[in-house]
Amino acid sequence: MTQFEVGDIVKLKKPHPCGSSEWEVLRVGIDFRLKCMGCGHQIMVSRKLVEKNCRQVRKPDGGQ
Repeated sequence: MTQFEVGDIVKLKKPHPCGSSEWEVLRVGIDFRLKCMGCGHQIMVSRKLVEKNCRQVRKPDGGQ
């Protein structure tokens, strides 16, 4: 199971309508608050959905 932390950048399966598929994690818990890296739109998504659709997790400094 992947550990998510505030500030991580997650790449999801499907892109946002703006074209970006990378999201910044703003809140972690039973629900996640994610901010689109392309347009800045914020959404609340269940943990289950993020874990299912996550392709990659990276730290904001570019490290793995």
